[in-house]
Order: sequence, then C-alpha cells, then structure tokens
Amino acid sequence: MAQNPRTSETDSTPTTGRNTKFTRRNYVRSLAAVATATTALGGAGSVSAQDDYEVIEAQGQTITIDAGETWENKLVDMTTGQDIVITAHSSDWTIRNIGFKGENTSATGTATFGISDTAGGTCTVENVYLGDGSSTGNSNPNGHGQTAFWVAPDHSGHIDITNVNIQNFADNAIYGSAPGTNGGGTIHIDSSFAANCYVSHFRLATEGSKVTNSSVYVDGSDGYVGRGIWGWAPGTIEVEDCQIEMNGQNSAIVAGANGKPTELVVKNSDYDEKAGIAEHAGSNVQLGEKVGTNPEAFIPEGVPRSPKRAASGSNDN
Repeated sequence: MAQNPRTSETDSTPTTGRNTKFTRRNYVRSLAAVATATTALGGAGSVSAQDDYEVIEAQGQTITIDAGETWENKLVDMTTGQDIVITAHSSDWTIRNIGFKGENTSATGTATFGISDTAGGTCTVENVYLGDGSSTGNSNPNGHGQTAFWVAPDHSGHIDITNVNIQNFADNAIYGSAPGTNGGGTIHIDSSFAANCYVSHFRLATEGSKVTNSSVYVDGSDGYVGRGIWGWAPGTIEVEDCQIEMNGQNSAIVAGANGKPTELVVKNSDYDEKAGIAEHAGSNVQLGEKVGTNPEAFIPEGVPRSPKRAASGSNDN
C-alpha cells in the first residue's frame, strides 16, 4: 500500500565526531543546486556509462520491489511534474543509491516510498537523496502533502535506514509509527538527515526502534515546521548521538499520541530547549547521559547532497 493513510492517526502540528555542521538550509540546498545543474539527464530508462545509474522519469508509475530484490543506482527525474511511488512490501529487499531530482509538485498525497518487511526478515534502505522536497502541505484544504518514507502497519521484520537526506517534504519525512498498531516490526534510522518537513521528521513506535547519529533541522522559512523526533505507542524508542535543532519551532522531542502513552530514552544528544519536550497521555521522555540543549545540526558523513551523487553511489560529499 503506497498511499499514506491518515484517518486513524492524529497528524495535526502544534503551532508552537561530527561532520559538516548545518547552520543554514540554503547552504545545503545551494550545494544540491550546483550539482543538479551540471547533471545531464537522458530519457526515461537511459543509463549513463560514466556514472552507471539509470534515469527514470516520473510519470505517475508505481515500481514494486519483490522479496530478495535489490533496487539501486537510479536517478528519478521529478521535473516532469508527475508522481512516482516505490513500494516494497515483502522481505529481505534492498533500496540503495537513489536520487530524486526536482521538487515533487504532483500534490497526490502519496508516500514516495511505501515499505515494510512482512515476513520477519531484514531490509535495507541506504544512500537516498530526497533533498529537493515536495509542494502542498497538510494545511492545504485540498489534500495532504507528500511523505518521503511510509512504513506499513503490517511491518513485522526490521528495516535499517542509513544515509538518507530528506528536506522540505510537506508531510512526514520518515513515517514509521504505523507498525506499532499491528506488525510490531522495528526500524533503525542511522547517520541520516531531515530538515524542514511538516508533521514530523523521524516518527517511530515499536520497542527496539531507534534513531542514532542523525540530525533534524528546522528553520521555519517554508512553513514546514514538523516535530523533530516523535515517539508513538507502545515504545520504548531510543535516541542516541543526535542533534535536534528546531530554532524554537514546534517541539524537538514528542512522546505519545491519540491518548496512548509511550517512552523515549535519549542519550548523548542535544535538543532545542526553546522548542522543548512534549509528553502526552502519560508518556515519558527519559534524558540520559550527556544530553544537552545546544544542538548543532550536521550532515553525517556518507549522506548524499545531490541526486547525482546518490544515484552514482558516490561518497564524495
């Protein structure tokens, strides 16, 4: 199921060794713009011999990844103005080296990636660039915005998400709370970066799920001021070695939703004190060792900063 379901969960947003430091969103976007401007895209399905990736034009299609399959080295051209959906609802699949060029302006309200491991296996998402974002937020009365990654409720295995770059999405960056209502599968987000998305950036629910070595950055310039890290029931969710820089927007860490409590354990991380911590329905955020309130968001080593670098699998950031 690629469509991002929202009828059963409350998505309203309140109004209220590091590597490259991230101090201005425009700095990262300018890097991407320079790299993207020099990327020559061929027709749909063409392959660059030099860079060894396939170019796919978004035409409203759905691409399905089957059990045990690896889908890698693709540059998806979103400048067509149309949508594309990649679904992987099987087991032991891999998504690797994928870059999206251009903003998703389709306003279809889907999830770009709809994923789950439905057979108790282990799946991998690594080296994905979704930094050009999407248009149309949830505040738009005509519909929902795009979600970058949505994990289906019947996810029962484990997914490792590593080295992803998600910016300016009009809905959640990684919407991984749904398995808490059914399958109970786990998700580990590691060495990843999310910025200026709506609703939330990293959203998890199941015991054993965690966010490590990652950053969230919000400056509010585009109105997408989603929560930093959002924990849903049943938990417990772990947060370690993370920087959550919100510039006073929304809440940095949120626990609980829909009247159900959960628990987050935070270690060796910094969060924006002005944005603060929100605990709902009897939830608890435990602040462990070396937790501070002076965050400096950064782009972890290995996270791609342009579509071309992601598609080619280049680690030269």
